[in-house]
Amino acid sequence: MAGGPTIKLNSGTEIPAIGLGTWQSKPEEVISAVEYALKEAGYRHIDCACKLWSTRHQDVEVALDESLSALGVEYLDLYLVHWPICLNPKGNHPNFPTRPDGTRDVIHDWPIWKTWEQMEAVLKKGKVKAIGVSNASEKILEELLPHVSVVPAVDQLELHLYNPQHELLDYLKSKGIVAQAYSPLGSTNSPLHTDEHVTDIAKKYELSNTDVLLGYLLAKGMVVLPKSVTPARISSNFEGAIAALNKLSKEDVEALDKLAPSGKQKRIIMPPWGVDLGFRNWPGQSPLIL
Repeated sequence: MAGGPTIKLNSGTEIPAIGLGTWQSKPEEVISAVEYALKEAGYRHIDCACKLWSTRHQDVEVALDESLSALGVEYLDLYLVHWPICLNPKGNHPNFPTRPDGTRDVIHDWPIWKTWEQMEAVLKKGKVKAIGVSNASEKILEELLPHVSVVPAVDQLELHLYNPQHELLDYLKSKGIVAQAYSPLGSTNSPLHTDEHVTDIAKKYELSNTDVLLGYLLAKGMVVLPKSVTPARISSNFEGAIAALNKLSKEDVEALDKLAPSGKQKRIIMPPWGVDLGFRNWPGQSPLIL
């Protein structure tokens, strides 16, 4: 099934619901992985981790042009604001500048809507076909949306069985924003892979646990971005996710939905920004209750 299932974005375009994640892959490995995914495994969506870094919020078009040049393409299908945080572009590191005390060098008086104005400008110029955000909570989106002409097409988030972010997903759906799941299988040696409920469902349908973890997210209407550089795993992630999507029942999904609230909640990605982004299940954050 070349391309697999698709999801319609608010821009009117269709996005393949299964993409190959490439974040932190080694350069020599990712080339072969992408080639295999496209030519052999049926993928039509590559998440090449080409995003707007937090130090580039004040020069979006220049940053985008650098990415286009590096990729050798004239446009991107989707361009994301990586984190809704503006870092000092003249700091001591090109991507993660810090202050003398070691904290992140955040520009606190730069509102996210100023970044988004520039995102809309490159969209209008045709340099990107759709624009979105990443790591944006209800709190951040409530600050952004009153100022936009173009609603973000997607919000890429840490989403998996143990960090399902049910309330945020409901909010995104109400705004017509598609959720994309990075780290959909958790981290290396993640307990998700040995969860007894996942194992029971996998056995019932003669699937692997990975199939169930990916199919669960697809069944909830989101894009999944499993990462691998191994041909066999690249293929099995794609084929298994589709198989699980076709086999999981509504009752299966509802049962899996209950695992995190029952005590298995686990967020993995929590950079020390020193900024309240408004996420649930992140120590020190104050979620917006709508």
